[in-house]
Amino acid sequence: MSEPARPNRLASWLSLPQRRLHVRIVLLFLALLLVVQAVSFFTIRGVLERAADRRVAVELRQGERVLARLLVQNAASLRAAAEVLAADYGFRDAIASDDRATILDALANHGQRIGAAAVLYSDLRFQPVASTLPSSAGEIMAQARAAHGDDATEPGDRPAVGLVDGRPYQLITVAVRAPRPIGYVTMGFPLTARLVEDLGELTPLKLVLLQRSDGGTWVPLHIGPYATAAQPLGKVLDVAAQRVTVRLGEDEHVAQLVPLASSGGQQLAAAMLRPLDDVVTEFHRLLGWLLAISVAGVAVFAVGSLATARRITEPIKSLSESARRLGAGDYGTPVAVSSRDEVSVLAQSFEVMRTAIHEREERIRRLAYWDALTGLPNRAQLLDHLAAALDQAAQTGEPCAVLMLDLDRFKLVNDALGHGFGDRLLQAVAQRLGSGVLRGGDIAARLSSDEFAVLMPASGAETARKVALRLRQNLQQPLAIGDQAVDVSVGIGIAVYPDDAQTAEQLLGRAEIAMYAAKAQFTGLKAYTPELETAQLATLSMLTELQAAIENDHLRLYLQPKVALADGRVAGVEALVRWQHPGRGLVPPGLFIPFAEQTGFIRSITAWMIERCIACGKMLKEMGEDVEFAINLSTRDLLDHDLPLKVERLLTAHGMAPDSICMEITESAVMDDPERALATIHRLRAMGLSLSIDDFGTGYSSLAYLKRLPLHQLKIDKSFVLRMEHDRADEKIVRSVIDLAHHLDLEVVAEGVETEQVWAMLRHWGCDHAQGYFVAKPMPAEDFPAWLAAWQAPQVRLHTEFSDTL
Repeated sequence: MSEPARPNRLASWLSLPQRRLHVRIVLLFLALLLVVQAVSFFTIRGVLERAADRRVAVELRQGERVLARLLVQNAASLRAAAEVLAADYGFRDAIASDDRATILDALANHGQRIGAAAVLYSDLRFQPVASTLPSSAGEIMAQARAAHGDDATEPGDRPAVGLVDGRPYQLITVAVRAPRPIGYVTMGFPLTARLVEDLGELTPLKLVLLQRSDGGTWVPLHIGPYATAAQPLGKVLDVAAQRVTVRLGEDEHVAQLVPLASSGGQQLAAAMLRPLDDVVTEFHRLLGWLLAISVAGVAVFAVGSLATARRITEPIKSLSESARRLGAGDYGTPVAVSSRDEVSVLAQSFEVMRTAIHEREERIRRLAYWDALTGLPNRAQLLDHLAAALDQAAQTGEPCAVLMLDLDRFKLVNDALGHGFGDRLLQAVAQRLGSGVLRGGDIAARLSSDEFAVLMPASGAETARKVALRLRQNLQQPLAIGDQAVDVSVGIGIAVYPDDAQTAEQLLGRAEIAMYAAKAQFTGLKAYTPELETAQLATLSMLTELQAAIENDHLRLYLQPKVALADGRVAGVEALVRWQHPGRGLVPPGLFIPFAEQTGFIRSITAWMIERCIACGKMLKEMGEDVEFAINLSTRDLLDHDLPLKVERLLTAHGMAPDSICMEITESAVMDDPERALATIHRLRAMGLSLSIDDFGTGYSSLAYLKRLPLHQLKIDKSFVLRMEHDRADEKIVRSVIDLAHHLDLEVVAEGVETEQVWAMLRHWGCDHAQGYFVAKPMPAEDFPAWLAAWQAPQVRLHTEFSDTL
């Protein structure tokens, strides 16, 4: 069965009206290209020809200079030989004899010895005396004088070249001294083929010596290898320095005439010949390459134009295909339309739309899987890697470990140095994680603010512990950020699959539990154990229960009185908090206050305390009792910029004066962040609140802070008061603190007063207030009014043994 006839694609392509336009465009572009190529070809050809001419001219000028140097160098060596003759004692004796035959014999002997073909002796006026070539003596002397000038004193150093008996000679004239000049010796050395060979070795030129008589035709001298082939030169060379082109044999040369000597109608010249074979060959090769490139360019352009013309009819189809791909979600394939008409504008719009969508997709993907600040993988990407690693571990039976890292004091760095500095710190930590501490397959990621994690495939607990130790040591090195050096430490938790967890989320969670345990226990790093999770659940349960305690009014306000020692008046109370748990009963403060400090929930408890104290104070004031409430502030309270505003609102809401509240501050609370704490303290003082420093004497910078804090009161720690009845050192400390406080215009409160003798001693020393079990134990706020109504100051006297020591 015969194959069906295929349509003539070219004929059908040319038959369409819209495509004939493209044919004309292609033909026009081809014609323009041909014109440009032709102009370029002939222009470059002219440039190459001029470059070849310049090159030949330069080489001929260089050859002329080289010839002159060769003659000078040859003359120098010949002059040295002639000067030896002129200085010879026997030769000078022969001249002094004034015997022409003797002189002639000496000239012949010395000339033969140094290779001179002609030797002539003349007097000081250059008149020949004796010559080995008598018939040419006058000619030699004339040419020597022409070369060296007309003065009859000293011959110059210029080499003289002349014709003697139709042969070219180099003439050297030296003075004969005894010791003054008595005459001149002129020697003639024939120019040989050696000069021609030397020039050929030093330059790409050929040398032919020419002579002519009375302005006739130049005739080559039979010296050198080119003399025979140079016969046509005499017909074309006429003017010195003129360059002509001449064919010698089968080769074409550029010739230039260089005059050497002229005497008695005889002229001697050198013809410098530059063969054109290599220059023309290189020139023709370049033109050939240029022509080949031009032809190839036209061919490529023709093929490309035809292909473009064929594709130009299909842009709509391409755009339709692109739209289909975009609709299917393929944003990575560019919109490829090669037309240059209105369709291209539409294609560009499609491409801009595709690029914008593609970039948004990439940004979304980047945000979804990478941390923008540090460039590390984020939690989502780490979970993907972790899931893959766990699948691999399940297949191979190898363990897989995760390290969880959390920076210490990062919030302090952010607060003190700014969030910009904190960001740079996180970037520096990320660089440390990738600085060679981890193994090749380990993956570091940033999970949240200052939390990082490291995935360690095919690693057990021991390997994970070694890497964690190296990480901790590496991060403990100070980080230089700008001009600031920062010490960073971390808590690291370790969890291992399959011993500690079975899923990726579970493994990360248990590594985090271990990390928090490491930070809480100050161990630096800790591996996960089930007991840690149990303790964390209990902690989370306590936090939930504390929140419920405030919401359900399970907290209780307790008050412990402070009594003025001078008159026994109740001057104030210290507000304390107790937790009445519905299931556990009364929970001591030591079990939940430290936890509230750690979690920050202490702020809520403090707010509850302030509100209850102000409400209780208002109730007592309505009963006619004016009592000051002392409330303890924690570190987190002092770092709360909103605390003064909260207190002011509560006082205003209950109509209470600020002096009804005294804020008790510990030294450690101030020293965690002195600047922020002092700012809060000064704002509270400016509101009119009293300020007391609690537990004085137990810190290590008390005196330094006494002069900086706007205090009203100083509270001696009970550890000194309890034992001072039996400990002389404590007694001295308490007395010294009382004196110090009074000199600073501060009131003194002694807590821990449990015996009447301590009461008496404090009263005797002038202490202002006493607080302790001797006065009353902490009591519920609702019991305080009854106690206050029944209170009577104790009447005690110092024992004799104490009064003797005071």
